Amino acid sequence: MSALWHVSEDGAIARFEPRSNLEHDSREALVWAIDSEHVPAYWFPRELPRGTFWAVDTTTDEDVERFLTGDRERRVHAIESAWLSTLRDARVFAYRLPPETFEQYGRAAGYFVSREAVEPLQVVELDDLIGRHAEAGIELRIVPELWPLWERVIGSTLEFSGIRLRNLTTRT
Repeated sequence: MSALWHVSEDGAIARFEPRSNLEHDSREALVWAIDSEHVPAYWFPRELPRGTFWAVDTTTDEDVERFLTGDRERRVHAIESAWLSTLRDARVFAYRLPPETFEQYGRAAGYFVSREAVEPLQVVELDDLIGRHAEAGIELRIVPELWPLWERVIGSTLEFSGIRLRNLTTRT
């Protein structure tokens, strides 16, 4: 298992206690974590809405061309331009968590949960989130409105994850 992370704008968390998360339709109290492969989707302030997408084995060449400019290895994180200054000014903290009590959550890629409280092994401050995307080779796509793109993405053969989309400033 790769490292497990929890990302927060709070840089002073000494212990993660299980809690309910209705956004993931989980009434059970859990500690949530994301693996190293998927943690870049959390290089954002918590409430910032974003759509992330990438190719998998079943993604058609047509969708790779249409959404990923022909690059099957490309990963895209898309946000609305209204949120750009929020992203530019943000810093977040990535907490590396001990994997022993975690198990994979459902079929969702990269999500893990623990029913027990955990203390972080490490905390890493992440600033210059735009530069961090560039250094990781992740395209940060800034669009005037996310919904038109998002509707096309979810209707495609791409793998995707939409986070905090309820916070979008526009919806057509």
